[in-house]
Amino acid sequence: MNNINCLVVEGNVVRQPEFKTTPHGYPICKIPIAVNHFYKKAASGGYEKEVSFFEVETFGKLAEVCAKYSQKGRGMSVVGRIRQNRWKTEEGKHASRVTIIAEKIEFKQRFAKSESNENDAKAAESESAAEEAVANALAQQAIEESAEDLAF
Repeated sequence: MNNINCLVVEGNVVRQPEFKTTPHGYPICKIPIAVNHFYKKAASGGYEKEVSFFEVETFGKLAEVCAKYSQKGRGMSVVGRIRQNRWKTEEGKHASRVTIIAEKIEFKQRFAKSESNENDAKAAESESAAEEAVANALAQQAIEESAEDLAF
């Protein structure tokens, strides 16, 4: 019996994703994201910012979609599970790394930076919304196709 291992995070891509294929030709995309958390300090009453960095891994068609649409600074929501890799270093010490295995990704809309021409800003925002819709549709299609492949 599997235990529950479900995670939802929303953050921003920190740097360009790393896309590669296995020797058997299976696509993998690793996306580094930063997740911000703000909280109020009791002592001072001021707000503190806490940033956590995670590596998100995607596979198959979802990896191909993520490689295309996950540019640095892009916001995304990730639904997935946590995986811990463990190994021994050359010095014989135990080491581990926790990654997020994505099962669903939703890309957030990019907004145009303040531009002098309002029409250009509206056009850029409209284009960004269209790109977001395409990216989310492709990601959803990739998820559905992988679910069909796993169905017995």
